Amino acid sequence: MPDRSYAKIDGQLKNVHYDNDIHYTLQMCEWLFKIIGMWPLVNSDTRSKLQQLVTTVLISVCFSSMLFIVLPSFHHIFFVEKNTDMKVKMLGPVSFCFSSAIKYCYLGTKGHFFHRCIQHVRKDWKTVHDPNYRTIMLKYATISRKLITVCAAFLYSGGMSYHTVMQFLSKGGGEENNTYRPLAYPGYDSFLDSQSTPTYEIVFSIHCITAIIMYSTATAAYSLAAIFVTHICGQIQIQIARLHNLVKSKQRKDVRPDPLSVIVHDHAEILRFSKNVEEALREVCFAQIVESTMNMCLLEYYCIMGWRNSDAVATMTCATLLVSFTFNVFIFCYVGELLSEQCRRIGANSYNIEWYNLPAKDAYDLILLISISQYPPKLTAGKVIELSLDTFSSVAKTSVVYLNLLQTLTDW
Repeated sequence: MPDRSYAKIDGQLKNVHYDNDIHYTLQMCEWLFKIIGMWPLVNSDTRSKLQQLVTTVLISVCFSSMLFIVLPSFHHIFFVEKNTDMKVKMLGPVSFCFSSAIKYCYLGTKGHFFHRCIQHVRKDWKTVHDPNYRTIMLKYATISRKLITVCAAFLYSGGMSYHTVMQFLSKGGGEENNTYRPLAYPGYDSFLDSQSTPTYEIVFSIHCITAIIMYSTATAAYSLAAIFVTHICGQIQIQIARLHNLVKSKQRKDVRPDPLSVIVHDHAEILRFSKNVEEALREVCFAQIVESTMNMCLLEYYCIMGWRNSDAVATMTCATLLVSFTFNVFIFCYVGELLSEQCRRIGANSYNIEWYNLPAKDAYDLILLISISQYPPKLTAGKVIELSLDTFSSVAKTSVVYLNLLQTLTDW
């Protein structure tokens, strides 16, 4: 019985499960980008006048809400607050909001780059015509979904706890004045009475909504990196499977097109796609590495202070956020390592097949694949830092060094 999962359309084999497959691959990314109003920017094929209007409104609301936190808070930290310990305590959450605003701008301005990468992913799903290859692609799509889910779970749980539970249950200034109602970010008393009703409720609600926007922005950036890199890994695995079938395919004279030509062509497409992904993500990765290094340092400091003050709620909340930032840096570094490692495997597998049973010309052609695989594509942060597991260990060490410096400054 013929396989009904694939059909000829315009003379080419097409995946008839394409709609379900691409929805499964991009679903979580789409959710996150819709929350922050940027899905039409990275998926412009679906843009309509109504969507343009909704996108404009959402982007304005999201960016304004982050400025609503950043501007008063920085004013308070640098011009009002005199206590060094309080400045350090406020700097972490405010700097995260500031970096989130920067990443939000990057995601918007790089929309056409992300669109190009998403279109490449769509094309690969549309043209896959072997059930075994489709299974490989689904496997790596599942891996990306799991990475995004874990990342979102850590960020939202720790972040929303900080903005809600910690503000009311943590030991703080409210002990001296039981009528004081805490806010996650300072600085509003210079401009309005933040303790009166309904001003307090409005400001508190804006803080919670902004928190959702910030964590959605961070997770959206992670989702792009996870989806694109795992997709590349799936394509690499398909090329490896083709390499192992190359000898048998060559022995069948009626195979068209030439199997080796297909492998070389698709490998070139993978390298081109990898370059586009690196170009699209380099600024976001750089912002993420710098932000996470500083926030890991500050969160380590907050955990120590919470422990010293016997503040279990603050300690647990900061520890959860520390784990989330550490894990999220690990995701970026891991996908960078995964990209390079998987692309190197093309060379090793080209040598491990029974190349000695191939015609001499085809065996010589494999040398090109082996040579190119010695220089795999790399994911970088701003073309400055290569994302790898070595980078992750360096970031962790750097955060501890900055922690020691921070403790020295606050004690002084």
